[in-house]
Amino acid sequence: MDIFNSAAILNKKRWVFIDSDKGISIILVGFGHCLSVLDNHGLALDSYPTVKYISVFLYGFRMPLFFIISGIFISSSLKKKQVQGYVADRVNTILYPLAIWGFIEVTFQLITSKYTNNGITAMNYLNLFVDARKTGHFWYLNTLFFIGVIYAILKAKLHLKPIVQVGLGLIMYCFSSYIHLNNLNAALFTDICEFYIFFALGDLMSNIILKKENVDRFSSLKIFFPLFAVFLVMQYQFAEYNMHGGTEGINYVEHKMPFFFLIEALIGCAISINVSFLLQKYNLFKFLRVIGFHSLFIYCMQIIVMTMSRVVMVNILNITHVPSLIIVIWVAGIVLPMLFYNICMHYNVWWLFTYKKPVYQQIVYAPPTDLEIEALINPETTIH
Repeated sequence: MDIFNSAAILNKKRWVFIDSDKGISIILVGFGHCLSVLDNHGLALDSYPTVKYISVFLYGFRMPLFFIISGIFISSSLKKKQVQGYVADRVNTILYPLAIWGFIEVTFQLITSKYTNNGITAMNYLNLFVDARKTGHFWYLNTLFFIGVIYAILKAKLHLKPIVQVGLGLIMYCFSSYIHLNNLNAALFTDICEFYIFFALGDLMSNIILKKENVDRFSSLKIFFPLFAVFLVMQYQFAEYNMHGGTEGINYVEHKMPFFFLIEALIGCAISINVSFLLQKYNLFKFLRVIGFHSLFIYCMQIIVMTMSRVVMVNILNITHVPSLIIVIWVAGIVLPMLFYNICMHYNVWWLFTYKKPVYQQIVYAPPTDLEIEALINPETTIH
């Protein structure tokens, strides 16, 4: 049995580098989520400074990359579905799972609040839509939905070209920078302003990056090596600032050095896309494509799965060895959501992820019949 439906996914006509890129990104995001789930639970995380440094070093470009990838496909989506169809699809694939899994997670946190003192209240149900940062990682789905809708309306109704949208995104980024630098709270507006430019850049570069004749150019090692060198230098400096970020912690550069963050994020996204093209060119690490296909579902369930894994490992099995916990919980946060999603699809519990029943293609392996075996041995055999 193909428990992750990988055969069907790998045989679909999909952009290989996109799925690989999403796979890389959700794995990196999972590492950060894993450490946050383990933090403040009496574990000796400070005894492993290298782990923290790696997390900080690889931070910064992961979420901007998701917005760029999403922006790459907006033009083709609008041509096919028009604005109404595009918005309806975003409600189905982003806002609906945000509501379902956000409700599940907040309910879970409310139930456990009397044991954990996590400060969660019923207000968090509303915050999922108006100030999602207060609910944790669901801010991304919230922001992605509203940016996509705003961008689509401006593009289709006001006919704003991608280059103009990038300019608008830069102005909005300046607003978000002002908000962060002055420690203001503009709720949802802050994230929309900060990440709009990345979505717009995705649309701007779509005509170039999706052309087959440019594949060799983007998968060139001549690009990779100098870009990778710049990436290492940039991330090193980025990590140095964030390691001494004070109360801002890992978000110091993003909030207090916003334009350095913008450059760092773009360089990180560029190397990630280049690596994904190389993986496509040499047909390597196909499992990343399968993970990338499931990235949204992984994101929705990851914190719940990781929290439950920590409870089992620490509170029930009494395992406190930090490296072991990181490996097990990190892997569980990637693998178990994929497994759960495919079980749900197999048993028609699709409504946990979309309100419209999706087309779920599954390839089931069947052993060859006696006649098929005979045909392999004797080519003259005819199978009816």
